[in-house]
Amino acid sequence: MLTVIGEGLVDVVQRSSGIQAHVGGSPLNVAVGLARLDHPVQFIGRYGRDAYGESVAAHLKSSSVLLPVGPDELPTSVATALIDDDGAASYTFELAWELPGLADRLPFMLQATTLLHTGSIATMLAPGAAEVLSAVEHAHPLSTISFDPNCRPASSPTSTTRAGRRRSSSPWPTWSRLPTRTSNGCTRARIRWIRPGAGCRSAVRKAPPWWWSPAAPTGRGA
Repeated sequence: MLTVIGEGLVDVVQRSSGIQAHVGGSPLNVAVGLARLDHPVQFIGRYGRDAYGESVAAHLKSSSVLLPVGPDELPTSVATALIDDDGAASYTFELAWELPGLADRLPFMLQATTLLHTGSIATMLAPGAAEVLSAVEHAHPLSTISFDPNCRPASSPTSTTRAGRRRSSSPWPTWSRLPTRTSNGCTRARIRWIRPGAGCRSAVRKAPPWWWSPAAPTGRGA
């Protein structure tokens, strides 16, 4: 069993020509991709009892992704992209991220897990970030751990969440404890944001051991 833990949300794209909504979230997209490659996958995340939450659940189920965690009473998270006439995008996030009671269910949920993937907002936003870390520590060392920072300035740890909470002043304050048997992904643009003014090679060389993966950064996107 492959386990993905992280945020599922709805991307609302606003253009002068109209508005479109799509189910998304970096970890959710990974879960769907793995399932479409015929891997058994479960997605541990949250979504609300609203129309957007129904879309999230339907999208996952249509690709045969298992959902061991049902909807909760909070609104489904939303990422809004405003695209101007030149094609430039600006982003706002309305996020709620918590998984109450997850720790007690981890032994059962993860008993057959051979790989656990996480990353993005789920590893930064309190209170859920601590629950994600607990899941990683529970799965290691019997499972391979895959970690994608997917860091973005618009969802940086200084942003205010829908629930009125604030993220920590450090992007991954507790992730120095992340097991070193880890794969991780990061684009050049994100490295430049993490270490302004540093070249990509210099930034990677200076990265802490828990953040390192054997592959050099390959993407140029944000």
